[in-house]
Amino acid sequence: MAWNVSLTVLERVKNLPCLSPHWLRVVLALLLTLCGLRVLAQPSALLLDSAAGVVDAWPAVTLVLDTDRQLTAQQALTRPSLFGKPSGHHANLGVVRHPVWLRIPLRLAEGDSGRWMFSLAYASIDHIDLHVVTDGQIARHVKLGRAVPLDQRPYPSAWHAVPLELEPGRQHELLLRVESLSSMVLPISLAKPERFHSEETNEQALQGLLMGISLCLILYSLMHWLTVRDTMFLAYALVTAGATVFFLAYYGLGPQHLWGDNAWLTLHAAPLAVLLGLVGSFLFVERILGVREVHPRLARVMTLGSVLAGATAVLFTTGVLGYRAAQGIATVLGPLPMLLAIPVAWMRTRRGERVGLTMLLSWGAYAVATTTMAALLRGLVPANFMTLHAFQFGALVEMLLWMRVLAWRVEDIQQQAQRVHHERDALQTLDNTDALTGLPNRRGLQRALDTALPGCTPSVTLAVFMLDLDGFKPINDRLGHDAGDELLVQVGRRLKGLVRADDIVARVGGDEFVVLVTQISSDEQARKVGQKLLDNFLLPFEVNAQLCRVGLTIGYAIAPQDGADAASLLKRADAAMYAGKEAGRHCLRRGGEALEMAGA
Repeated sequence: MAWNVSLTVLERVKNLPCLSPHWLRVVLALLLTLCGLRVLAQPSALLLDSAAGVVDAWPAVTLVLDTDRQLTAQQALTRPSLFGKPSGHHANLGVVRHPVWLRIPLRLAEGDSGRWMFSLAYASIDHIDLHVVTDGQIARHVKLGRAVPLDQRPYPSAWHAVPLELEPGRQHELLLRVESLSSMVLPISLAKPERFHSEETNEQALQGLLMGISLCLILYSLMHWLTVRDTMFLAYALVTAGATVFFLAYYGLGPQHLWGDNAWLTLHAAPLAVLLGLVGSFLFVERILGVREVHPRLARVMTLGSVLAGATAVLFTTGVLGYRAAQGIATVLGPLPMLLAIPVAWMRTRRGERVGLTMLLSWGAYAVATTTMAALLRGLVPANFMTLHAFQFGALVEMLLWMRVLAWRVEDIQQQAQRVHHERDALQTLDNTDALTGLPNRRGLQRALDTALPGCTPSVTLAVFMLDLDGFKPINDRLGHDAGDELLVQVGRRLKGLVRADDIVARVGGDEFVVLVTQISSDEQARKVGQKLLDNFLLPFEVNAQLCRVGLTIGYAIAPQDGADAASLLKRADAAMYAGKEAGRHCLRRGGEALEMAGA
């Protein structure tokens, strides 16, 4: 990269009176060729034309690596022979362990005002010393980079930006010293102020949109975690939060809008966020795919990976581990959740489980994104909009697909809750229902009374009818128990057909039934209901092609006149029913005070 021609020799040859500029170049080329010397072409100056709006500076860049860290700005300025054209991909030097000096000669277009904005649109560069050179002299020195607090930067931007005032008619040059723990990704451009603001606004709008989506995903998962207490949602929130903080730091939005001049966060937030995200990633993948069910040992390995990522984050935060060590561990652990779980996802995909296929698709997007990101950081691809944002877009696709998996998880939880609810209702129904007739049993009747009694008043009452079948035992003995059961079922159906839909018919044991009738306004209305029941049991039942006749003896009580609680009402109705039995059967009697007086 060194120039092989002495400036003194060039000046002397140039002053020969017999040579025109054209012949001068020819003679120099011949002489240097004969001498076995090599000349590297001087890069043309970068034309700053207002019509272009934004000018990519990389074609005009020459550079030199400062391996001993001794090169000063004045030495770099006076020794152009040190500089040469960069090799590799556009605006990307990859990982460079030493400072790099860059030179960018400038040339203003005719009539240009000289007002331009310098920007290096990669926030993760630590130190930038920008020297503005005018007519061979350093006219201005500006410090940039993420190590410089935001309030000390010449322009408060997520990018490293400086407004320039270049005087027309003079020679201008930019001399930069760049040093970073991160990769040397150097998308340098010069733009007119209004165009710079437009480009920056577009980038901020894009990042705002993507961060807003990420924030919604985080809140969604946290709300579900608080609701269902499933750690899978908490793990997803941790993954998404880690990715969000990483991109806030990576694109310079964190120091610009959130943590300001906190130098520690500016330098450490990105790798720390990656490590915390990995803690959630190991846990999420293991649980969403049910790795423990099919491969317990692999599940333990994934748990160990989560613990290792968390321990690395703690050691990095406390300063035990340096930046490059933490970054290296995060780089190694990063793909492990995917690589370890791919066989399980493939197995579930082959079984036709949608979660397996969705996870494989998400990892496909993530693999493309991380490969592009790794290639960018290693200097294997040019720095442009797509390579600079590929990892962010890929991570968003992965997060959205994972959200779809979580949505299925919510559906599964809801369906499981519904099954539990139905099973509980079924158990409650069995617990409160007579197995033979399907009518409420004594416990079901008790619940119905407990619900209805608080609404009773002297003018709006309810009646409890205790019914005992007359002549059931002889039929049961003669036709058999199966026929007796069938008769009981038909009795329940007939009683249900004689009362309103809101009234309750219950079987409380053997051949005893209870009818609960609400909205009774008087004893006369209650007696009409009871008489209706008696009259309808004069009709026979058909059991096993035989006609069977059973009658009723009914005792009843009215609430609240005959009792304000279920036990009192049932006791008095039962006493009235037994009194009717003793009086000759197939009759209707009321319990309460009237019965007590008759007994006395």
